[in-house]
Parts: sequence; C-alpha cells; structure tokens
Amino acid sequence: MLTNDFDFNLPSENIALRPASPRHSAKLLYGQSGNITDHQVIDLPQLLRPNDLLIFNDTRVIPAQLSGIKYSGEARFGATLHKRIDLRRWQAFIKNAKRLKVGDKIDFGHDVIASAQARHEDGSFTLEFLGEEPIEILLHRAGTMPLPPYIANKRAVDDRDYDDYQTMFAQKDGAVAAPTAALHFTNELMEKLKTAKIEHITLTLHVGAGTFLPVKVDDINNHKMHSEWGEITQEAATKMNEARQNGGRVIAVGTTSLRLIESAANTDGIINAFRGDTDIFISPGYKFNGIDGLITNFHLPKSTLFMLVSALMGLDNMHSIYRHAINNDYRFYSYGDSSVLIP
Repeated sequence: MLTNDFDFNLPSENIALRPASPRHSAKLLYGQSGNITDHQVIDLPQLLRPNDLLIFNDTRVIPAQLSGIKYSGEARFGATLHKRIDLRRWQAFIKNAKRLKVGDKIDFGHDVIASAQARHEDGSFTLEFLGEEPIEILLHRAGTMPLPPYIANKRAVDDRDYDDYQTMFAQKDGAVAAPTAALHFTNELMEKLKTAKIEHITLTLHVGAGTFLPVKVDDINNHKMHSEWGEITQEAATKMNEARQNGGRVIAVGTTSLRLIESAANTDGIINAFRGDTDIFISPGYKFNGIDGLITNFHLPKSTLFMLVSALMGLDNMHSIYRHAINNDYRFYSYGDSSVLIP
C-alpha cells in the first residue's frame, strides 16, 4: 500500500492545543461494525462490558527537549532524546545536525554538557552526558517537556504542560511522548469503571521521539520503525490471558499499549511476558493476536498510527470514521478527543 492511501484533509481548527477540562469531558467516538455513535469519555463504562480489561501504559514523560550551543563554538542545537542506551547515554534527534560532529560537546546550560559519541544511520546521535549527577537531575534542570511539533509550533511549552502531558498512571520515567489515550482518564472515571466491573492493569512502553517522525517512503512496506523499550510482567500477561478465557476482552488504551501487547502475543492468542525492545510496525493486512479493541485519540494523516488503526478497522472504515469526527468538530492529536474502536 502507498503512504498517500492514508492521507486526509484536517482543518487546523480541529487540532487541540489544550486538553479538555475535566479530562473525562472530552468527546468520545464509538466505532464498531461500521456503526458510529457520539459520546463523552465519562460514558465509557456504558460502552464496554463487564469483565473487559483495560490495559494502560505507566510510562512517565521526562523533560527530554534540550537547547544548547556548541562548547567553545557558536552553532546552536536542539536535541530531542529518543531512547536511553545506558546510565549516561541517550540516542537523540538533533536539530541543525549538519553542524555537529562526533566528538563535539554541546552546552545545554545549567551545567549540563553532553558529548556527541556516534552518528546513527537515521541521522540521530548518541549523546553522553558528562559528570556524575544522574541524568534525571540534569534533565529536570535543563530540559523542557517534549510537546509534539503540531502543538509546540503553535505555542510555547508552559507550566500547565508538566501536568497536562502526564497520565494519571505515569510511574516509570523514560518516555519522550505521552501515551495520550490515557490522558482522558480521571479518578472519577476509574471509579465508574470499577463499579461496572471493568478492571485494568498496566504495562510499560517508553515512547520514543520516533512516534512523531513522518513516513518518508512511498510504499509503506519500506518503512522502518524506531525501536522502543517495553515490559509486560508475567502477572500482567496472566491477567490478560485469564480475562479472555473468562469471556472478557483485552482493550488496549493507546497504540503504545497495543503495540507492546502484539509484540508479546503468539499466533494462538496467548500473551507472554515481555522485556526488551520492539519495533513492530502494524499496517493493513496484519493479524491481531493479543487485543480485542482499542481506545485511542485521533492521529495524523499518513502516520504509522493511522496505519495501525486502519489495520484494526479497515482503511475505508477509518476514513469514514475520521470524516465523521472532522464534520462533528472532534479535536485531534495528543490533547484531542478519544475513540473506542472495536473491530
């Protein structure tokens, strides 16, 4: 299939720059078997079934956006951390990378200096942060929240984003993008889900900056995903398998949860414990083994995420769903509205 098959026109006014308040008041589109109905996120318990199991990603977004100047030089750089390598090194995408050479040092201010250790095939660099202070401390001193480009290009990051761009499940530092489908969930909604006998568990996928990168190939079969680190514990895998055995459905909250579950599932529908990197790319023709439905926001044209939901629901069906959403003033992207997709 061609990348252009996944294109659609999105008016700029449909791009959300702030989340709904309260979060569960966002619009919710329910799509199943070609039928579309409109709701609010707070209505979710009535749209699911008892014994369904929701799967959340408990990754926590770190201040992974840095701006600096070449040490003993004048070139300026922007760095977006992508994937942790070890205690002192991160793979990063660099703005103005043509001015950066292996061995150069970047001064990010606040006594935070990193050395460019290696250049990768995709143009990214390995940055080694100098000194002995933990990188987490350095980032909180010099970094800012890595808002997606379609928000950051329209307004500056501010203090509200440090709360708005974290989910209520965020526990484990390591993501440079939020698992945004879970941004809609609140304590009030979780209580309603519990009353409706809808349970939940968490897994961990540290979302990388590659999630924002455009697909640059004409034929999607030639696209290569960046890898991300994730973990499904044996306890979580057992609960997902038991839910399906007892007649419940495994509903991934977000494409990050879905991708990790599918990375851990075998062709018999059994979900295994998982710990390591995944670069799974899901597009039409993929056979889903681990999930029965998806809760997700509305995604960019020609993105790997729109390809994923098209694999789940069918490309023509997703174009219909997105036309309905645009015509009914749904808000798109990270701070936008939500959908429940049941194939």
